[in-house]
Amino acid sequence: LPEGDGERPLSLASTLSSGSSRDSRSLFGSTAALPSSATPPEQSEDDIDLELSPAEPEPAPDHHRNGDGKARFPASPVVARAMAPDPKLTYLDRVVMEIIETERMYVKDRSIVEDYLAHIIDMSNLPIQPEQVCGLFGNIEDIYEFNSELLQSLDMCESDPVAIARCFVDKREYFDIYTQYCTNYPNSVAALTDCMGSKTLATFFQDRQAALKRSLPLGSYLLKPVQRILKYHLLLQEIAKHFDSDEEGYEVIQEAINTMTGVAWYINDMKRKHEHAVRVQEIQSLLINWKGPDLTTYGELVLEGTFHVLRAKNTRTLFLFERMLLI
Repeated sequence: LPEGDGERPLSLASTLSSGSSRDSRSLFGSTAALPSSATPPEQSEDDIDLELSPAEPEPAPDHHRNGDGKARFPASPVVARAMAPDPKLTYLDRVVMEIIETERMYVKDRSIVEDYLAHIIDMSNLPIQPEQVCGLFGNIEDIYEFNSELLQSLDMCESDPVAIARCFVDKREYFDIYTQYCTNYPNSVAALTDCMGSKTLATFFQDRQAALKRSLPLGSYLLKPVQRILKYHLLLQEIAKHFDSDEEGYEVIQEAINTMTGVAWYINDMKRKHEHAVRVQEIQSLLINWKGPDLTTYGELVLEGTFHVLRAKNTRTLFLFERMLLI
């Protein structure tokens, strides 16, 4: 939270969520250690499309914080320079500016989600249960806190690409909070769909969107953490492409790329395993008079599909596990 805000009472989401920004636990009950390095995939020769011309900033919304003042996001010198670009800036300078500026806008977007959450907590008459709040927002408060700190660190780098890269290396362990958020994201979508089925809640979300003067609905803001965590390594790759490999600090940039690529791979792998585990439980619940062991003992679900069997009238559904074929 920005400095100067009073101590905020523990919210429903943070009370019922198992994650925290400093002692994150995975959905499997143990601390997940992110890989410190990984071999990055072969890079494309084409640069990614950087949004180097920043859009006109929107006025900051009022963020309800139980009587506290507005959350403000003062423009840094980096953003000020981006708004009036210097023709002498190199492409590398612009990549660094892009990382910082988009991080600032991303943190601002997280504060918008915090506004929705704060109003839901304050309005006790809304027809929404605590477990729905947890499913909808996940550990978004942890992400807001962490990325606010990351933004402060990036601002202190004074546009030094090596210092920018070192920020990601130094904070690698804290990105684990994104594993929990991304794994929960399908639940978030389902919870929002359920909420929009309630006329009262649908009206509440529409009213908050209008009050915040935002064209995007809540669902778009809930997706952004999933998109952002998978973009960091691409931005860092742009730094490496335009940084002299013989210059001091290049190895730090490569370490940052490996770190954030490892984070992206780890998140995708954990999300896939979680989805498969949920699917196995669904299959187990559909089996009638099953006398065998729990399906989880046969390893991960590899493939499933419906097939026509020769000389059989009906189709058969096959589930291929690591150690069993279930028909």
